[in-house]
Amino acid sequence: MAIPERFSNLPDYAFPRLRALLKGIEPGLRAGEAPMVLTIGEPRHAMPDFVAPIMAQHIGEFAKYPSNEGTADLLAAIGGWLRARHGLDVAPERIMALNGTREGLFNAALALCPERKNGQRPAVLVPNPFYQVYAVAAAAVAADPVFAPATPGTGNLPDYAALPAEILDRTAVAYLCSPANPQGAIAGRDYLERLIGLAERHDFLIFADECYSEIYRDAPPPGALAVAQSMGLADRVMMFNSLSKRSNLPGLRSGFVAGSAENIVQIRRLRSYAGAPLSLPAQAISAAAWRDEAHVTASRALYQQKYEIADRVLGNVPGYRPVEGGFFLWLPVEDGEEAAKRLWARAGIQVLPGTYLSREVEGGNPGRGFIRVALVADAPQTEAALTRLREVLYDDV
Repeated sequence: MAIPERFSNLPDYAFPRLRALLKGIEPGLRAGEAPMVLTIGEPRHAMPDFVAPIMAQHIGEFAKYPSNEGTADLLAAIGGWLRARHGLDVAPERIMALNGTREGLFNAALALCPERKNGQRPAVLVPNPFYQVYAVAAAAVAADPVFAPATPGTGNLPDYAALPAEILDRTAVAYLCSPANPQGAIAGRDYLERLIGLAERHDFLIFADECYSEIYRDAPPPGALAVAQSMGLADRVMMFNSLSKRSNLPGLRSGFVAGSAENIVQIRRLRSYAGAPLSLPAQAISAAAWRDEAHVTASRALYQQKYEIADRVLGNVPGYRPVEGGFFLWLPVEDGEEAAKRLWARAGIQVLPGTYLSREVEGGNPGRGFIRVALVADAPQTEAALTRLREVLYDDV
């Protein structure tokens, strides 16, 4: 049986592509050095110390089927965080627990993207470069993905308003990640107001991926749902967040989606047939994590220390942009694949070529001249790795 064309045309995922690129290349290491893997966005800061005791306390609940949409306690904890962080009053029926944001960002498209928009095949707007689940979600609902460049020229955020009106009129969903993966740019209030206004004029939903929102340099990034509510347009936004980056718990696979009650009903309905709810012990840990800010503040301080290291080591590299939020550097190079091979061969450092996070559109790939570097190691390791990276890639600066 043939694989549906919309899936067979998807490129391989970034990490298998990187393994193939580096196959047969021996890492170039000095005496006493170990390879440094700076590719995957897996936090390595300590997880909260309350995780193990809560797991032990609730261990017997693995014998029970979990609540599909989230326990009352978890939904209340998420609601409390939304109130404290964003000033939002979000009732439990407007929230659903998720197995991490990736599940929600995919399934929300299945639940909410119409088969036709204004009598036409719908469009799904995707920043380019981007988190790859956005494009797979568009393929799953047989929508046309429209890749909008998010480059230094656009502030590393997509300028959806520049798209033709005929595309915007058939748009069903626009994805936005802020702070952006991979560029670390933050969508400010003015940007969000313009985007929400555009969604209202052209009648589409915004899927706001905010999983990096608690890792930032200076001020907390504004939330799209809060901005939309202040405009009287809260129904335009579905907000996604998780504990993976905020609480250093990527293996817990715990997040949430919040939005209008009507849209949450549709997502819950789909999940009741095809979803995978969080185990009850995981939900208990999650509730505690959303209620505690001390561990978040401590982790954020460690990232801010690494921002300062990156600025000091790489600040005079032409095209370097300081990270606004998240934990990725988006570094300019002549060719991302060649830079990745060179770093591995000469310094034993793995980075991700920017082309693996973006798509070619009209003969150009906005990620080609970049590499993504994850600032997930501790400060001394980060400084050592960035210093070696600079020696290999920017020795003439």
